[in-house]
Amino acid sequence: MKIIKSGTLNEIDAKEVEVESTFTKGLPSFTIVGLATNSIQESKDRVKSALLTNDFKFPPKKITVNLAPSEIKKGGTHFDLPIALLISLYENKNIKFEDFHIFGELSLNGDINDSSQIFPIILSLVKQNNIKKVLVCKKSAMKISKIPNIEVFCVENLVEAIKFFSTNEKENYKYKQEKYSYKKVLIENKEYFFVNEYILDFKDVKGQEGAKRAALISAAGNHNILFEGSPGCGKSMIVKRLQYIMPPMSIDEILEVAKLQALDLKEPDFKPIRVFRSPHQSSSKASIIGGNNIGEIALANNGVLFFDELPYFSGAILEAMREPLEDYKLLVSRANSKIKFDTKFLFASAMNPCPCGNLLTINNSCRCNELEIKKYKNRLSEPFLDRIDLYIVMNESDIKQKASYSSRQFHNLVINAFIKQKQRGQSELNGKLSDEDILKYCVLNEECKTILDKATMSFNLSFRSVNKILKVSRTIADLQESKSIQKSHLMEALSYRRR
Repeated sequence: MKIIKSGTLNEIDAKEVEVESTFTKGLPSFTIVGLATNSIQESKDRVKSALLTNDFKFPPKKITVNLAPSEIKKGGTHFDLPIALLISLYENKNIKFEDFHIFGELSLNGDINDSSQIFPIILSLVKQNNIKKVLVCKKSAMKISKIPNIEVFCVENLVEAIKFFSTNEKENYKYKQEKYSYKKVLIENKEYFFVNEYILDFKDVKGQEGAKRAALISAAGNHNILFEGSPGCGKSMIVKRLQYIMPPMSIDEILEVAKLQALDLKEPDFKPIRVFRSPHQSSSKASIIGGNNIGEIALANNGVLFFDELPYFSGAILEAMREPLEDYKLLVSRANSKIKFDTKFLFASAMNPCPCGNLLTINNSCRCNELEIKKYKNRLSEPFLDRIDLYIVMNESDIKQKASYSSRQFHNLVINAFIKQKQRGQSELNGKLSDEDILKYCVLNEECKTILDKATMSFNLSFRSVNKILKVSRTIADLQESKSIQKSHLMEALSYRRR
């Protein structure tokens, strides 16, 4: 009995699968067992056609293919190639599949195709140290070659795959490892990549200097931010430009984003630009938190998650956001499984000051009474708002004002602040520091301690709010190239707290 190693997705992570086959006497039949979904059951017809089209005889035996372990549900068309290889080479006792993991969907003429699950499966198995060599088609190899510490071999069709295992010259099929050609910074022998690509530029935003300053701090430290202002003052305009000034990305982060793109049925681009997700307020809880499919908050990991018209999201969604905003992880429990998602995203949001939106305008009068305004704002609970680092109230914009900073200038400031954070030895950006790291990196002098103590008493600040202020102060100090947090940094951080 021969065995070929492959894999399957178990929600967001992958599990190794051993594809094994037996050929016994009896009426000719072809059976696949091991909790295989319809996509795998359909592979029987693809495998038969691919073998017969290329002049291979289908064995007149009772063929049983097992996908082990049998208790895990398996899906995907990438099992076609390993199944076809087991059947085509069953008489060749000298064939050894060694340490190869094999993935590929077969067309009816025997050509090997890529599938959306191959890249995330292989990336997950590499992180688990369960895979060293992989055989795929050329299109798959182009993506997988971005993953370090793995040998990639590629073939075009089933005939080449059979020849690959029949020869000792396997190096001829090896795919060259591709390196990233983007701009990079080297910190403590680790590379971080970025691009100067500003599809949406801050130079298009007229005025709103305070809001743009807050957006810069938010991007530099990965701090959650909420903009409140009248319609048309530039809230969404500023948030949509955050994506292009975010800090550089490590190779692991780039690959994780590519994995999430593949799971979202998009073609991975491997660009060091952080993802931007903006679900509509009418979205269901399952689509944002995660149900049968991966949710928006998991897809936004290492990027930006934007909730526009924040109070109009359902209360159940907003309260469910409290855990991922606090712990940077989300545990989804289902009948037969528990899945943990990383949620280290920058949460950006925008809202009007009242239902009609005119409360802060000069030219238009507000049509809302006090009860309507109170009801509108009470949609957001205090525990939820306590998880916001920066709270900005925006006035009407003046179109006569000129833009002060471009995205390139902001991005350079963010990169410099990022370098300082990493040189201190931080594994996380300031906005995602743990309580232990706050004590280590956000140290205050005596004057600042006195100011913070008075602010805590005056504004009845919670322990979480104090930590948020310390983290924002640290980011402001980094932007101003200060080694320690000064009084001006702390005072500015206090000005961003909601009152």
